[in-house]
Amino acid sequence: MSDSVKQGFDTLKIHAGYTPAEHQGSIQVPIYQSTAFEIGSPERAERLLRFEEFGLLYTRVGNPTQAALEQRVAALDGGVAAVSLASGMAAVSYAILNAGENGRVIAAGQIYGGTYDAYRKVYPSLGVQIDTVADINDLDAVRRLIKPDTRAIFIESVNNPVNVIADVEALANLAHENGLPLIVDNTLATPYLWKPIEYGADVVVYSATKALSGHGSIIGGIIVEAGNGFNWLAGRHPHFAEKVFTFGNRNVVETFPAFPFAARVRTYYLGLLGATLSPFDAYLIIQGIETLSERLKKQSESAQTIAEYLSKHPKVSWVSYPTLPGNRYKALAEKYLPKGAGGVFSFGYRGDEREIYRFLNSVKMFSYHANLGDARSLIINSPHTTHHELTEEEKIATGIPPETVRLSIGLEDVNDLIADLEQAFASAES
Repeated sequence: MSDSVKQGFDTLKIHAGYTPAEHQGSIQVPIYQSTAFEIGSPERAERLLRFEEFGLLYTRVGNPTQAALEQRVAALDGGVAAVSLASGMAAVSYAILNAGENGRVIAAGQIYGGTYDAYRKVYPSLGVQIDTVADINDLDAVRRLIKPDTRAIFIESVNNPVNVIADVEALANLAHENGLPLIVDNTLATPYLWKPIEYGADVVVYSATKALSGHGSIIGGIIVEAGNGFNWLAGRHPHFAEKVFTFGNRNVVETFPAFPFAARVRTYYLGLLGATLSPFDAYLIIQGIETLSERLKKQSESAQTIAEYLSKHPKVSWVSYPTLPGNRYKALAEKYLPKGAGGVFSFGYRGDEREIYRFLNSVKMFSYHANLGDARSLIINSPHTTHHELTEEEKIATGIPPETVRLSIGLEDVNDLIADLEQAFASAES
């Protein structure tokens, strides 16, 4: 990492975490499609299992293809370690469970619908109570939710689908003043547009399904540990202080002092629950990352142009893109997203549900499906799909009224995309 830190983003996205000479000179990261790895001797097996020596045993918990991906994303984010997982929801869940074990987590209410549903249905049954805050930037409201057994704060840097931008630096300061780690889902921004670790985040998670891979071909997730000196033994995280037989009766911080959070995710949650990313999918994410800068730059520019077009359209009641004049998050966008605000945003369709459906059925270039961050441009009505788990009251409270239409801008010609929207508006009225 010492050499990688000195290199630019576009160098790291091509080279970090991989040395061809260590892999028969292969220019591409090989796909190590192997269940297990030769240990060599029973003596070495004992050393590996006691973590006295680090090495590969079994692909469920570690594989060279996964390792190259993990090291590359950690380098791009400015972190010290990463764990790759089978989905973005696995990354969110393992991060929340690992930090919040037998306690509480303060979490943003304006969040991806699947995560919000897990707040209610899954995490409490697994011993983590979720305290949601309607406006994550209301620091007084966040502070009022801190209890003796609060273990972490969880947010999205840029939320899906209405582009709420979290004031990560202010939230990190508040969290650290109270002995809490800040966990940031940075899926929409990616480390190209925003590195939350530079503003105090302790853990960053990604759905690699989205912009990191960028081609709609895989499902994956990643957890990155910042390594910024957060003290997991200060008292709010007793599970990090527990002596573990398989660690030689040491705790996780003693065993893995440089990256205890990532190590605990790998040895507990990944090792025992098993949401393993396949080597082939790890390879495909690496391929996507090699063009991350170019894709996000064009998608941000095209999204800005389309958002400006929509903001002047008579059939649009509002547009959520944060760099537009008058947007409530414009100042935060200028601070945290100087390279652009990404390719995903929403707008309000001025019309009834039947007209919205006609509009959605009239687009020709935009694809109607639930992914985002794809090379293709996508469209969907979030209240009825990606956030259908929320009640009508929750949708209104989180800024997703019935007229919400979400766009994920791809790599097509921006003028063709605008023309497609224009003809769809016309068709919906006819």
